[in-house]
Amino acid sequence: MLLEFYGRECPHCKRIRPMLEHLEKENGLEIKRYEVWHDEKNAELMDKYAKDRCLGVPFLFNTDTQDFVCGEEGFKRIKEWAGVK
Repeated sequence: MLLEFYGRECPHCKRIRPMLEHLEKENGLEIKRYEVWHDEKNAELMDKYAKDRCLGVPFLFNTDTQDFVCGEEGFKRIKEWAGVK
């Protein structure tokens, strides 16, 4: 399962969103999205996955591989996280 934790007003999150949507559309992936700045339960869920790995957003987590992306990254790294060649 692919998870995206983001903040509604986060500029970094907004910049990577088109890459995530492209991966979903072109590769048939589903990314579950959780807004954490305005939703305490989503923030707690992020803490569960992020542990000490990441303190901010965007935070992407792959539950199958345990791979994660912390912060704004390029398309190549995001594809690796998603398991797309």
